[in-house]
Parts: sequence; structure tokens; C-alpha cells
Amino acid sequence: MTETIDHTPTTARQADPFPVKGMDAVVFAVGNAKQAAHYYSTAFGMKLVAYSGPENGSRETASYVLTNGAARFVFTSVIKASTDWGRFLAEHVAEHGDGVVDLAIEVPDARAAYAYAVEHGATGITEPYELKDEHGTVVLAAIATYGKTRHTLVERSGYDGPYLPGFVSASPIVEPPAKRTFQAIDHCVGNVELGKMNDWVGFYNKVMGFTNMKEFVGDDIATEYSALMSKVVADGTLKVKFPINEPAIAKKKSQIDEYLEFYGGAGVQHIALATNDIVASVRAMRAAGVQFLDTPDSYYDTLGEWAGETRVPVEILRELKILVDRDEDGYLLQIFTKPVQDRPTVFFEMIERHGSMGFGKGNFKALFEAIEREQEKRGNL
Repeated sequence: MTETIDHTPTTARQADPFPVKGMDAVVFAVGNAKQAAHYYSTAFGMKLVAYSGPENGSRETASYVLTNGAARFVFTSVIKASTDWGRFLAEHVAEHGDGVVDLAIEVPDARAAYAYAVEHGATGITEPYELKDEHGTVVLAAIATYGKTRHTLVERSGYDGPYLPGFVSASPIVEPPAKRTFQAIDHCVGNVELGKMNDWVGFYNKVMGFTNMKEFVGDDIATEYSALMSKVVADGTLKVKFPINEPAIAKKKSQIDEYLEFYGGAGVQHIALATNDIVASVRAMRAAGVQFLDTPDSYYDTLGEWAGETRVPVEILRELKILVDRDEDGYLLQIFTKPVQDRPTVFFEMIERHGSMGFGKGNFKALFEAIEREQEKRGNL
């Protein structure tokens, strides 16, 4: 097991060749955006804030924009494909099922970011262009990343509308809970094919100037049956973090292999959502029907011996099946949902950090065993 930490001084980090302001949106292509918006409103406690569809001039697609704190999800489905974008979305859903098509990143200067990325080897999808309405101007550009995923580069400092030009404000589908279930996107995890992890880590190093934050390989990230390798890249301020996973050779089909098979290639595996009260979040989401992975009671029998004391008593952690990990900087609490669609592909993580900037290294084995139990039920192990 090897774990590396980037000790680059803060001042050097801030001298960033590809500055970013944070995640702008996670954009999903789905079969039925209206129903997806309802699910994430009721089950995840998100708030519908903007809409684009036939009622306001979008004849090809319907899109619903939901937020929770700084986190923004966009769900888009095709009404009738008539352009390359509409056909791409329709084909994406047909091939991959509901999934992430865009990890949009907010940047201070979309033109400069696009130029730097393309100059350093990125494949440009859309050259910089402006969208305008009464709320101001947004500059957008897009580059390709793993699979059919893209990064739209969004410059919105001159815009105060609900999302983008072409969208109108929308009333919540249901009244959001008084307490948010989460506040921000912590990280987004990509699964790539065997032998491709280092290629994509190099892509982010070169194209975006991201640095290597963590590395996970070896026995601590394997079970008796399956294994994977993972490296984490991040921007200079650690606002945008992208773990990249690839399968490793093992006795049986790993969770990464299963994802690649059912998704039809590389793509976004899960999105980690930052919460400041994971207990309240999990209780609310369970009550709304969200299914989480189970953890055997035996995990909690010795938890205090190695994880130490946390703000949540072990009895509650055991009740809710929340995992704990600790490193030299502090600890974190985390839990993972089951896949949120029929294909065993995209799922979510809830994470509450107390100093630790890790990714739950100590929980990998417990997590993988929980996933394997679900794989076995599906007949895919």
C-alpha cells in the first residue's frame, strides 16, 4: 500500500496555471429529467431553482437545475433530437443509462482556460462562446476527458441569473427540508479502463496543472476477490478533486469491471457530497427512500481501538452503518448509497470531514466487501 501526499507549499499552489473557482455543476443525461428532478428533490433534499424546456423555447431538451448549498446538479433529457447535442444525449442514455455527461468547472477566465488546456494536449469540444440575457453574460467552452465525459469551463462572474441564459427560475417541486442534507460537492470519481489510470492522471497534470493528492495501490485496497488502483488529482486550492480508478487483476470481477461493463466504458462512478451533519443527512435520506450499503456489525466492534473518538458515538455509527477513517490530519465520516438507477453504475457518497482530507483509505476493504455482497446478489461477482 502506498499513499502519497502533495506537500507543495500553499503559495506555490496558488500560482496556478489553470486557476479554478470550484465545481460549477454535475450534468446528467437521463431518460426522464422531470422524474429525476422529483427523485433528487424528495430523496436528496435538493431544491429545483431553474428550468429549460419547450415552455421557454427549448424544443429539443428539457433540463432541471437543482441545488443544495454550493452543489448544483442539472438533469437533461431529450424530447426530440434535432441537433448533434440532442443526438449525443439520446445516444448516451441508450448506451450508458442515466449518467454524468459533464463535470462543469467554474473558472475566472474561460477563454484562457480553454486555450491553456488545448495548448497542453486537451481535445477541444466547443471553443469559447458567449451566452447573454437580461441577467448578464456567461462565457462557456468545453474539453473532453475520459469516456464520453466532458468538462465545460464556465465563466459566470458577469451573470446573476438562476443558471445560464435560456433557463428561467423555477419553483421547488417539494418544499426543501429546513436543514440541508449536504452543502457542496466534495469530489467526483471516475472509472477508467485497465491500464488507463496513469494516462488520465497525466492528462490532468498536464492539461489543467492539477497535482497528485493521494495514491492508493496494493493490498489495503483489495479483498479476497477483487481489487482496484486509484490516484487523486486536484487543483491548486483543492476545491476540485478527481479520484481516478482502474481495475486491478484479481480472482473475480471487481466493482470497477462491473461498472465498465454495465456503463459501456469509462465514466463517472460516484459523486461525494459534503455534509456537516452526516447523521441527520442519513436519517433524512433513509426516511425518503435512499438505500445505503450495509456494513457488518463486526466492523464496529473494534472501531474505537483504531479510529479513536469521534463526535458521533459508536452506537449511532453502528445503527446508521456510517464508516470512520482517521489520518494524521483528523478524521472523516462517510457512507455510500447503492446505485441510484437500475444499472449498477452511478452512486453517491456522503462525507463529513474533521481535518482529514483523505478518502477513507481505512474503509476501502469494508466498502469493497459491501459492494461485493451487492454484486453477488446481482450475479455479477
